[in-house]
Amino acid sequence: MTSQAPISDEVREQLIAQPEVILEDHDMMRALVAANERAMGTNIVDLRGIAMERLEARLDRLEDTHRSVIAAAYENLAGMNLIHRAVLRMLDPADFEVFMTDLGGEVAEILRVDCVRLVLETAVTEENAAVKRLGNVLVVAEPGFISAYLGQQAHTERPVTLRQVQEQDGRIYGDSGYWVRSEACIRLDLGAGRLPGLLVMGAEDPHQFKPGQGTDLLAFFGGVFERAMRRWLS
Repeated sequence: MTSQAPISDEVREQLIAQPEVILEDHDMMRALVAANERAMGTNIVDLRGIAMERLEARLDRLEDTHRSVIAAAYENLAGMNLIHRAVLRMLDPADFEVFMTDLGGEVAEILRVDCVRLVLETAVTEENAAVKRLGNVLVVAEPGFISAYLGQQAHTERPVTLRQVQEQDGRIYGDSGYWVRSEACIRLDLGAGRLPGLLVMGAEDPHQFKPGQGTDLLAFFGGVFERAMRRWLS
């Protein structure tokens, strides 16, 4: 015969006054269920214990889902904040050269990408002095270059393409683009009678842009950029 120390009156009154203390403590509930199973013996199947284990497993899954949803919402909010800040900065310049300089500078820093390139298709083969002054940000290419670069046909064109890259195109990144491992490509509609454009964001992180990620925020940024470019081109 075993003797057990009686529970103190103070602890007993506290548990009676606040029973949720036990109900909300997973470890304590498991200990109580285990003690009940030992008291019943091994020949009795406790359906309540089985049900509780299943409910605990379901609760754990719900908690994991809850944390995942909160993390995704936070990342989406943080991404939206970056896009809004980049848009405001992009709308500030009153000069096209400053606009392009900011695109490869402060706008790229706000978006947390390592480089930004604007590709414009043109039938003119001669590179003028204005293009040279803009540095590496502006890339001039022949008609059809954008679709070929993205590997898309006219009927399968997507506004935003996210992908990981191994070999960079020297036409876009130049000699310093060997470290780019992922990119976001945003097709630009520059208006009737104009050839398309492409906004390319390159990142050293191979996981920063990859297929399957959401593109709504980048599509919004591309829409704002299109309108800003139409203003400059007009």
